[in-house]
Amino acid sequence: MNDRFQSFTVLITKIARNIKRIKTEEMKEFDLKGPHVSCIYYLYKENGLTATKLKEMCGEDKAAISRSIDFLEQNGFIYSLDDKKKKYNAVLRLTKKGESAGALLANKIDGVLEKASAGLTEENRKILYQSLYLISNNLDNLIDNNKNE
Repeated sequence: MNDRFQSFTVLITKIARNIKRIKTEEMKEFDLKGPHVSCIYYLYKENGLTATKLKEMCGEDKAAISRSIDFLEQNGFIYSLDDKKKKYNAVLRLTKKGESAGALLANKIDGVLEKASAGLTEENRKILYQSLYLISNNLDNLIDNNKNE
């Protein structure tokens, strides 16, 4: 029997769990945890972001991003360009240590993406991401509508 609910929820959960495991494993050499991976990656790719923009790009809540920023600052991976501004609006950048981790991380992510998408054509990949984006937006709308009722 093809149970759409089971297939969808189990596959999405399994993918999320595997991503979390890969992030954790790849960051062991830097003594970092999985949640720090996205922060370092996006700061590396964008050459600086505010915490607000970082929160949006990582898909994390404000508290999780704040904890990650605090940890990464205290351990010498990032710094703030303007200490006078509210911390959440200050531009964050990678230190040399952060740049090194970011470069290595970006290479590892490229390799993981290549392996994870083995067997997909470029067209299949585009359709997959379009479908996931649509499902995500539909679920967001469903939650928003339920809040308003």
